[in-house]
Amino acid sequence: MRKLQKELEALREQGMLRTLKTVAGPQGPRVIVDGREVLLLCSNNYLGLAGHPALIEASCDATSRFGVGSGASRLVSGTMELHEQLEARIADFKGTEGALVFNSGYAANTGILQGLAGPGDLIFSDALNHASIIDGCRLSGARVVVYPHRDMAALEELLQAEASRRHGRWLIVSDGVFSMDGDLAPLPELVALKERYEALLMVDDAHGGGVLGASGRGSAERFGCLDRIDLHMGTLGKAFGCFGAYLAARREVIDTLINRSRSFIFSTSLPPGVLGAALAAFDIVDSAEGAARRAALENNRQIFVEGLRRGGLDLGESVTQIVPIVTGEPQPTMEAARRLLDRGIFLQGIRPPTVPVGQCRLRATLMADHRPEEVAAAAEMIVRILAELPR
Repeated sequence: MRKLQKELEALREQGMLRTLKTVAGPQGPRVIVDGREVLLLCSNNYLGLAGHPALIEASCDATSRFGVGSGASRLVSGTMELHEQLEARIADFKGTEGALVFNSGYAANTGILQGLAGPGDLIFSDALNHASIIDGCRLSGARVVVYPHRDMAALEELLQAEASRRHGRWLIVSDGVFSMDGDLAPLPELVALKERYEALLMVDDAHGGGVLGASGRGSAERFGCLDRIDLHMGTLGKAFGCFGAYLAARREVIDTLINRSRSFIFSTSLPPGVLGAALAAFDIVDSAEGAARRAALENNRQIFVEGLRRGGLDLGESVTQIVPIVTGEPQPTMEAARRLLDRGIFLQGIRPPTVPVGQCRLRATLMADHRPEEVAAAAEMIVRILAELPR
């Protein structure tokens, strides 16, 4: 125990110690932290659906009708009518033959990759893919080739280099929207490469689903290649305001995962209240209200980004509602986050190993129900606080 305490103290001295901040009340655009109301700029509740009356009503109704818990894993007695209804809705949303619901994004990525790949197979993975993808690659037992972030020329060279000794299944996996950078995977080029080299393409669109594309189908819809992606992974806990995750794909892929995916097979299934709320969320995303919320989110993003760029801040290549404000080192990053919270703005400093050494940042995220004027004021405050800190 003393060794653990020393390790924690060392993390504190380096500005690397992680602690929890408790939010009182629902996940709205403003929340209570440490007894004070603050602007929430670090939630993935992009469309503001987490507290939507329709989702709350649907969750309560499903709980009243089907109970609080699902009782078991899906292969025992835990597959309920609502699971099948939600999976049919997701498959329709993504235009696939089937879908499978998982208990979280982490469970989905680890379970999909472990369930579809194994020794003798080869996975090509973007260098900045989410940790759950990295862990899924490790769990699969497949050989993993990491390609430089969004570098399609480098990826093709790696594909060519492996072609002469090819055996087993090939899988290319990439985030659709990269969660710490807010940039997009070059999906048209990835699709072309997977077709040229006869590989499967998996896209983790956790941060694009509900938000990107004319109808909220995600990054693949934005690029016009929705029907050319083999494995559509997405989450229900971000823009959809609920919890859980899914894979949408061909029927034989879904059936394979039902038989092989350990995170699916050995987990008690999602409860009825979550499933009911998720079904209501898809209805909203598909409606005129959903379109209006996407437009409001994009308007807030533009206002925020313009304010930060006027202040000369480095936002990387973000083109989405995830806006990284690159600060460099841990100590000034965390000091900036502390000062901003004191001024009524809650966002998080991101440090290694989540991001590379020297690439610490304040990770800001916009929501559809932020008011434009408060977003503009927040950008001004961030510029001011960072200017106060020694460089």
